Amino acid sequence: MNKPYLSLVIPCFNEESNLKRGVLEEVRNYLKKQNYSYEVIISDDGSTDKSIEFLEKYCRKYPNFFLLKNPHGGKPFAVRAGIKKAKGKIVLFIDMDQSTPIKEAGKLLPFFKEGYEVVMGSRGLERKGFSLFRRLASRIFRLFRQAILLRNINDTQCGFKAFKNKVAKDLFSQLLIFKNPQKVEGWRVGAFDVELLFIAQKRGYKIAEVSVEWEDKDIARGKQRKFLKESWTMLKEILRVKINDIKGLYD
Repeated sequence: MNKPYLSLVIPCFNEESNLKRGVLEEVRNYLKKQNYSYEVIISDDGSTDKSIEFLEKYCRKYPNFFLLKNPHGGKPFAVRAGIKKAKGKIVLFIDMDQSTPIKEAGKLLPFFKEGYEVVMGSRGLERKGFSLFRRLASRIFRLFRQAILLRNINDTQCGFKAFKNKVAKDLFSQLLIFKNPQKVEGWRVGAFDVELLFIAQKRGYKIAEVSVEWEDKDIARGKQRKFLKESWTMLKEILRVKINDIKGLYD
């Protein structure tokens, strides 16, 4: 098989409910209509529900879809595992739940022809499907983060980011979050995107931020999200990146 143009990396942890409502069909139906070649790498993060069973059957049926089975480590570890395997000229990682629909890739990909090396989706401020409390918390998080890091980037946390292949592999190899891994229980995202984009900016990569559609469509209860705990973890990780930079660890 020749190298594809696009490698789509989708992390997975207990996504059985989302899988059964047809999220991969949305992805496949979109990609098969495009005029470029592609591969879809589903990087499982040690799911404990029936996601693996579903994915094994799906990937046997469609040869462009591949399943990676990883020990549980959290979303950044699953994304990194997928990116290591990616062969495409462009690597795009997205969330399984299709809160940002795959069709939004059509907004990101043209920027690579303009010389950009990192092209990231941005959700805006409304966050359809978020409660008033979560919208407020997201704005506070953004203001806090911009006061410390990445002042010119509005939305670091949108799970819809594309890179030139070599750039993606370079950036993920530099993330210090992987140097001292912590034991993870349940679903964990953290603020690895902040460190990723900070390093990209530090290394001089050309970054574009593009508005994309977003609506919370996640019905995977098995993730057992703990919003306040996750938010506190993210704030600590932002401070960690700032301290690492002061120490010169990204130079």
